[in-house]
Amino acid sequence: MDAVRIGLQVLLVLGGLFLTLLILMHKGKGGGMSDMFGGGMSSSLGGSSVAERNLDRITVGVALVWFTCVVGLGVLERFAV
Repeated sequence: MDAVRIGLQVLLVLGGLFLTLLILMHKGKGGGMSDMFGGGMSSSLGGSSVAERNLDRITVGVALVWFTCVVGLGVLERFAV
C-alpha cells in the first residue's frame, strides 16, 4: 500500500504543477483580474482556435487525473489499517 500511496502523491504533485502551467497558458477572457494587469487588449474574433480547444481538453484531462489522485489518497487514508 505504501507504493500506491507514494505513486499517487507523486502523481498529485506533478499533476498540480502541470495543471498550474496549463491554466496560465489559457488566454484571458476579459472582465476579471486579467483586465487589471493588461490582459484586456484582446481581439473580438468570434470562435476559438483549434489550439485553444485542445488546451482546454488537456487541462480538463489533467484536472480529472488530479481529482482522481485526491480521491484515491482520501480512500487510502480512510481505510488504512
